[in-house]
Amino acid sequence: MPANRKLGRPTDQRKAMLKGLVTSLIQHGRIETTETRAKEVRDIVEKLITIAVKECDNFTASRNVTVSAPVLDSKGRKILKTVTSKNGKKYEVVERETKTELKTVDAPSRLAARRLIMNWVYRVKDEKGKTISLTNKLFDEIAPKYKDRKGGYTRTYKIGARRGDGADIVVLELV
Repeated sequence: MPANRKLGRPTDQRKAMLKGLVTSLIQHGRIETTETRAKEVRDIVEKLITIAVKECDNFTASRNVTVSAPVLDSKGRKILKTVTSKNGKKYEVVERETKTELKTVDAPSRLAARRLIMNWVYRVKDEKGKTISLTNKLFDEIAPKYKDRKGGYTRTYKIGARRGDGADIVVLELV
């Protein structure tokens, strides 16, 4: 899925710029950029959404998975317990509990699709500082919305020329 246009930048800068624009488009649903950049981002995003739509429902049934989690007190701090080692030294260890949870497991092709999408998307945090998984957003929110659509997931509106250099500015948004 590499871009065709050079956009006047070295390869590493161009990929970073496109990756940032793709991330912003998936996160916010619309971006404002130049026309040539929008065309490149549109090509990449359309392919990513197509992949997500194909693999949207491709996961195996839920599976019991054992998960180890620390025990927390009422204030949300981890509870420590003192343990003695074989040679008599005492040290503190976080007390843990094991649970079994039902989790859906991706099929191999869906896992490959996730990894491909992760190559084109940065890790993002929301206003509170929590990490948002844009890959999950693409599979869980965006792909089901476009399941019946055969393509054309984005739309561009021309705004006009940029004041400084006269470059054509467009709004690229998800339909």
